[in-house]
Parts: sequence; C-alpha cells; structure tokens
Amino acid sequence: MASSNFIDHVKIYCRSGAGGPGSRHFRRAKYVPNGGPDGGNGGRGAHIYLKGNAQMWTLLHLRYTKHIHADPGQGGMGQNMSGSQGKDVFLEVPLGTVAKDAETGEIIAEVVSDGQQVMLLEGGRGGMGNAHFKTATNQAPEYAQPGDPFKEKYIVLELKVLADVGLVGFPNAGKSTLLSVVSAAKPEIADYPFTTITPNLGVVQHRNYQSFIIADIPGIIEGAHEGKGIGHRFLRHIERNSVLLFMVPADSESITKEYKILVNELKEYNPELLDKPRALAISKTDLVTDAELKKLLKKVPKGIPVLPISAATQTGLSELKDLLWEILNQKSD
Repeated sequence: MASSNFIDHVKIYCRSGAGGPGSRHFRRAKYVPNGGPDGGNGGRGAHIYLKGNAQMWTLLHLRYTKHIHADPGQGGMGQNMSGSQGKDVFLEVPLGTVAKDAETGEIIAEVVSDGQQVMLLEGGRGGMGNAHFKTATNQAPEYAQPGDPFKEKYIVLELKVLADVGLVGFPNAGKSTLLSVVSAAKPEIADYPFTTITPNLGVVQHRNYQSFIIADIPGIIEGAHEGKGIGHRFLRHIERNSVLLFMVPADSESITKEYKILVNELKEYNPELLDKPRALAISKTDLVTDAELKKLLKKVPKGIPVLPISAATQTGLSELKDLLWEILNQKSD
C-alpha cells in the first residue's frame, strides 16, 4: 500500500438531522366547518453511522470530508400525514477503526466486523402533531411539538490495523524484507531507518491452502511510548494484532537488550500488549558465521520461542511459518 494513500487518523465534524415539527392543523371540508385536529407528526432527523467495510484499508476517503451534515426530518402535515424521515448517513470505514470524542478522548465506538453498523450521532426525534394531544376534555388542541434539535460533535477516527501477526522491531530489523519474501506484499525496502512509515499487510500462504495475515509495523525507537519518532501512530496498530513477532538482527550488539527495550516500549504504551502470544525471530543470520550464530543462540531471552532466520537466503522461513501457525491455532483453541 502506498504511504501517500494510507491515512489512519482523521478529524471530522458530524451533525445529525434535526427532527421535523409536528403539524398544528385542523380538518376543514365543505360540510365540516369545525373538524377536529388532524396534524401529523414530524419526521425523525437522520442518524449518522459508521459501517465496517472489509474491502477498505485506509481513511483517505474521509480526509477531505471535514463536515458531515445529515438531513433533517420533514414537518408533519394535515390529514394526519407524518413528515418523511431524514436519510441516514453511513460512513464506511476499514475494520479496526475507532471513533473518539475529539474533546474528551472518550471512545464512542469500534468497528471490527464487515457490515457492522455503529451509531455515531442520533437524529432528532420528530415532534407530535396536534392530533396526538386530542382528549375528551380538549377536543381542539392548538399546539404541536417542535422537533428535537440536531446533535453535533467533532469526532476523531483512528485506524488500528487488524492482522494475525504483527512484526515488532527497531528500524532496519528486516521486517519489510521478511514480509516481501513470505507474502505477495511489496513494501518499500532500503538500508536506512524508517523506510516503513505506514503499516503494510501481507497474506502468508501456509500448508494445505491455509493462510494468515502479517502486518509490517513501522520500526520502534526507544521512547516511542512517549511519542518520540512517530510513536503512538504505529504503537496503536500493534494493539489489533493477535500474535507479536519480535525481530532483532543477528548483528545486533545485544539481542536480549534490544528485545527488552522493545518489550518495555509496549509495556509503557499499553501493558495489555504483553498478554499477547509472542515469538522472537533473529533476522539477517546471513550476516554472521555459523559459529557466531551458535554463540548468539546461547544468549537469547528465555521463556519465548526463538528462531534464527534469513529473508535474504530464505533460511528458517518454513519453520517460522509453522511456528506462527501453531501459536495462532493455540490462541484460537
């Protein structure tokens, strides 16, 4: 996906439709000079909804749609005719979209399934016509209700990429290269930090025509949880991944130290991220000798599955896919 087209954060102004006023009308006919009240009810104002669309992957279509105005309900009419309702507005968004109140930061809704509809703002209720207020003691009410006013709010939409496996590592850990080799995704790859500035998704084909989705998350830097680098913008994408694959290159000064820094950044951002299943891939093993690799494997972190891999020589990739598939199946059991 092109970085210029991947938009994961927009702020929009939403205004629902106001309810239509009830009618204050009395029946009049040639031989009925004093007919009773027959004012109809006003129509409901339009609601504004979010709707999940599994075919979408960006909020780009909302970037330049800063104002969403829903239609008001129409006023009631004589002969007990109700006004028409405003046409509801459906804002289609990718799965993983979170709507927040721009002022308070409160989460309003989350869209996680295709076709899911979540109301953002409720339209105003239509007012009752005077026919509604007729009683035995008040045969000719002269009043009708106005419609309820519209509701308005500034809303922030944030996209958190949904994937089975999220790649977590420092810039240049080999995440994009791995994704390009194990899937059909074509992320930008170069030997400088922050080549990846937006998440990339790839479908990994496994045995027996099975598959899972990997997300290449932009590289973490120390202090990312404080917003350094592009901090929170990519850390939130990790929240939606089922399994975390940490990647540390074999030529790192200390695999354990880098791994602990990565874990700490996730912990400081959201401690619940550490509850996710995880594995560690030692990447770029083609850059070290077999003897050096054996020494490295004796100093890896404990309590986590570890696999040495090389995307360049495609070493260990089948074993890695088997491991990830096993972890995903354990999680779903």
